Amino acid sequence: MEKKALGGTVVTVIVAISFSHLLNDVVQAVLPAIYPMLKNTFTLTFAQIGLITLAFQLSASLLQPFIGRYTDSRPLPYSLAIGMTITMIGLLLLAFAGSFTMVIISACLIGMGSAIFHPEASRIARIASGGRHGLAQSLFQVGGNAGSAFGPLLAALIVIPHGQLHVAWFCLATLAGIILLLKIGGWYQKRLGEIIVKAEKSASMTESSGLSQSRLTITILVLMFLIFSKFFYLACMCSYYTFYLIHKFGVSIQTSQIFLFLFLFSVAIGTIIGGPVGDRFGRKLIIWISILGVAPFTLVLPHVSLLWVGILTVPIGMILASAFSAILVYAQELLPGRVGLVSGLFFGFAFGMGGLGSALLGELADHTSIEFVFQVCAYLPLLGLLTAFLPNLKKPHVA
Repeated sequence: MEKKALGGTVVTVIVAISFSHLLNDVVQAVLPAIYPMLKNTFTLTFAQIGLITLAFQLSASLLQPFIGRYTDSRPLPYSLAIGMTITMIGLLLLAFAGSFTMVIISACLIGMGSAIFHPEASRIARIASGGRHGLAQSLFQVGGNAGSAFGPLLAALIVIPHGQLHVAWFCLATLAGIILLLKIGGWYQKRLGEIIVKAEKSASMTESSGLSQSRLTITILVLMFLIFSKFFYLACMCSYYTFYLIHKFGVSIQTSQIFLFLFLFSVAIGTIIGGPVGDRFGRKLIIWISILGVAPFTLVLPHVSLLWVGILTVPIGMILASAFSAILVYAQELLPGRVGLVSGLFFGFAFGMGGLGSALLGELADHTSIEFVFQVCAYLPLLGLLTAFLPNLKKPHVA
């Protein structure tokens, strides 16, 4: 599976872990993609739709920092395949769920699979990066973004026309993911000794980011607020964009899924751009552009026609998506030697904010309207002004 030695960028490993991320997130994207169908089948309120997302996101978010911290000292090469197996079980339960409670349980299992997958997968991408950390994280992230984009499209073609039982077809994707992740785990296992020695040497040579403890804490909090801004808005789009289009413009479920695919595909494109540009020009610049730069588009979106909604979601997705890989690598540079902890913390917090956002926005939609939710969320990117409080770290060396 290896194209270059450990000291260089192992292209095939990065591509493989990115593709496994695609398979993982295709499956995860099926859940929100069939929300309109579940809402009709079980006569759910928007608040209950939000609770499904909250159950998924919390089960993913709460576990990830602990898994990341544990695997920093005790790597688990084959845990990725175990996580995908749990996801497959959750998917099967979703296909045969006959009640709202079973849907919640299946969402929790899918979230647990994701919690196990992300910290170690992010670590493997960094190990295989050869120093191109932003590029590797972007390629890893774009796999997930592409999966999130294609999930609703596939759900519109496979599940929506034929019914809930056809969710089970997506188990083929998880089975393919399990096979691929077993191969990646084998690559990781063979190099574990060398990787640990290299990590210990790196940690001993790297004191810290040079910031005081109080400044470091403030910086982490600012990054968390930026994650909050990004993922609350993404929760609005991923959970309620289809409802917004159906309610305001009267489009069909299938048409709304195509619009959602367009947005999520734009997210994937933006993710590719963010990491390499951050490697070359610095993470802080990308964070500035990707959070605050999206505000003009989000502020206009609730007030335009269907055509312009589709057009505006393209720059919104592209600009907003470039942030996460830059924020993640920036945080890893703040806390060297704690890749698993940082990855778990930030992936977990991102998932948690997405779940909390979906639940709160669902409640808001029930008490007001879907249109009002989008008007409120339009102001979230203005929190990007907090980027001014981030210190300028040393520009990373590009190998």
